[in-house]
Amino acid sequence: MIRKLMLAGLLMACWIRGFSQQTAQAIRQRFSDPATVLVAAHRSVHNHYPENSLPAFQAALDAGVDIIETDVKVTKDGIPVLMHDRTINRTTNGKGDPETYTYAELNQFFLKDAQGQLTAYKIPTLDELLRLTKGKILIDLDMKTDKLDPVLQVIRKTGTEKQVIFFDDDVTMLKRVEQADPDYMLMPRAHSQATADSLLTLFRPEVVHIDFTFYNPTVTSLIKQNKARVWINALGEPDRLLKSGQTDQAMARLLGNGANIIQTDEPELWLKTLKAKRLHP
Repeated sequence: MIRKLMLAGLLMACWIRGFSQQTAQAIRQRFSDPATVLVAAHRSVHNHYPENSLPAFQAALDAGVDIIETDVKVTKDGIPVLMHDRTINRTTNGKGDPETYTYAELNQFFLKDAQGQLTAYKIPTLDELLRLTKGKILIDLDMKTDKLDPVLQVIRKTGTEKQVIFFDDDVTMLKRVEQADPDYMLMPRAHSQATADSLLTLFRPEVVHIDFTFYNPTVTSLIKQNKARVWINALGEPDRLLKSGQTDQAMARLLGNGANIIQTDEPELWLKTLKAKRLHP
């Protein structure tokens, strides 16, 4: 009952604020403008709420970020839930692999905050996230499961096919997604310029995830010429630089070679900075 009341409150708050929030259509239009730098909230806004929790997702909506990044697994009885780690040990008061639990069994546990303190929040389902965010924001779905069908069923049931970006390091999983529906947005992860080139040919993806080991203008130009966006992580040094007030150094490190999607643990701070630099509307 408490969980239902909490979710109902979040949904009502989201509805009330809906007229002032971005819509998925507006974000998709922004997505098509490569000059705009988009902000993805890593495991959502988890500086103030437990990572991958409903309040963290609502905070991302309120902040006006472009993309929520989250991680999906599937319970033993086929319910997609949102959890990053291989086990629930770090983020809940439970133990073990969430995919070995039924949803009812998993629902007995509570999420911890960043300090390791228990909260009143439970592990959310993908259905809850998509209903909360429908028509408002893009979702980067990091596939932490090989059980694709239950995930697709929830996306179809909620009518959020145009909002989800499928991310995986596994080419086989992305092929399965593409075979299910060629209109789904994909984000493969490249590990070199050569693999970026191969992935662009293989998928014609909307986004390519790169890292700093091969982040250079040649790679970003190649990706953009193929009408894809360049995703890079601010996690770690760039986030620390920005948080410490070294804005120019953070910007040069992260955007100097042309990346145009930032995944960050500091989404509100990056949004403020990008708006000041006229790189985000």
